[in-house]
Amino acid sequence: MKVAVVGVTGMVGQIMLEALASRSFPVSELIPVASDASLGKTVSFDGKTYTVVSLQQAIEQRPQLALFSAGGQVSQDWAPKFAAIGCIVVDNSSFWRMHPEIKLVVPEINASVLTPEDKIIANPNCSTIQLVMVLAPLHKKYSAKRVLVSTYQSVSGTGQKAVRQLNDEISGLDGPKAYPHPIHKNALPHCDVFLDNGYTKEEMKLATEPQKIMSDHSFSISATAVRIPTEGGHSESVNIGFDRDFDLDEVRDLLGNTPGVILQDEPPNNHYPMPVNAHGKDEVFVGRIRRDFSAPNSLNLWIVADNLRKGAATNAVQIAEYLLDKEYL
Repeated sequence: MKVAVVGVTGMVGQIMLEALASRSFPVSELIPVASDASLGKTVSFDGKTYTVVSLQQAIEQRPQLALFSAGGQVSQDWAPKFAAIGCIVVDNSSFWRMHPEIKLVVPEINASVLTPEDKIIANPNCSTIQLVMVLAPLHKKYSAKRVLVSTYQSVSGTGQKAVRQLNDEISGLDGPKAYPHPIHKNALPHCDVFLDNGYTKEEMKLATEPQKIMSDHSFSISATAVRIPTEGGHSESVNIGFDRDFDLDEVRDLLGNTPGVILQDEPPNNHYPMPVNAHGKDEVFVGRIRRDFSAPNSLNLWIVADNLRKGAATNAVQIAEYLLDKEYL
């Protein structure tokens, strides 16, 4: 089928190409789309070279699927135009996520909500995806009531400019800055912009998106999002208070048998999730599983995932795979 990748020259766009290829998605023709500054450039995919085109040129080629990763304004303006020609849009921006008529999907959890009528589908925030992959099976078993999340997010979540800033600072070079402070040898409690309530947009995404994905408002989430000087991979320290008690061996068995989740929980052998080992992987890794002795029915754990793969590109491709399997696409 004809597949458009909008924002193809960006970090997530490039990983989308990798995910399409590595997962053998049936692309008969790629339509690479980017901003005016990239028009005429070429990208390689599946042994072929394609020329980057504009959004309007892409629509004129009538793709059946469009994977968007070009920012909220582009998604707001152009996703409906692609949908109007019958193209299914999977959007990685935050614009459509909380729209009441748009589905917010992590395939392992709620792909069943999708119908043939869904022409715009939202891809969740990267930190949300890895959280709900672990939270959803635990909530189903023990009924979560309160979730506290502290994130340790890599600079790749900000984009190419942030990666350059980190590498420039490591090399002692003065270059363009993505952050208001140095990131090398530092930690910034500042992911996205601050809101009137004192939280950042990233923190509020973590508070609201899981409830929509899981179609459940019986639990609440409070988050603190921190940017750290790692180039790729997001980590999360998560504390969950349940309505019912749990057995730790049962928790490990449950998570170890959850599709898309890999259990790494042998601290005495220094075996636990780390972003360096999650690089390039499509799974979510969980470990450091232990009871919280300060509160009843409470659990601590550590979650890691590649934010550009499962946190963005792979999840989008998995949505398309589900649609294809159901013959919605």
